[in-house]
Amino acid sequence: MNYIDDVPVTPAPAAPAEVKAITNDGFFPDISLLAMRDAMRLDSTVTDARLRPALVDAILTANRLLRDWQLQHLASGIEKLEQVPALQVDGESQFLAHYRRAVYSFAKADIFESYRDYDTTASALTDKKNMEWMDTAPDVQRRNGHWAINDILGRTHATVELI
Repeated sequence: MNYIDDVPVTPAPAAPAEVKAITNDGFFPDISLLAMRDAMRLDSTVTDARLRPALVDAILTANRLLRDWQLQHLASGIEKLEQVPALQVDGESQFLAHYRRAVYSFAKADIFESYRDYDTTASALTDKKNMEWMDTAPDVQRRNGHWAINDILGRTHATVELI
């Protein structure tokens, strides 16, 4: 009797190469694609080729919204965001946490919009609740991004504009 199986063994897929972080302007922190994926629960259906431009745009948006605040700190001799005096939570500046949340949220809003038509199965098209969620999800992420920016700037979460 032979107990040796002749089925060929396929080696496990190679671990993906380390994905290079997106370098920032020196004041604000670099952004890791892997950390963003983990924090925002993005799986491999969102490729790095799609995630990277969304994150770059999100960084540019956050940096633009914080430009005057950044210039004030640079003028006072503070060269990096983590050097700005702030409450420390989990061993890190609250400003770092808010900045990452803003960038991640803006990027996720962009991803949600580009994947709006991703699930085109009949069940998704007839599931009104799912479709309504997909309609509002980018707005919720943008709101979260703006709230994080407001937290850095010391503003309330309410934003009112005259039309």
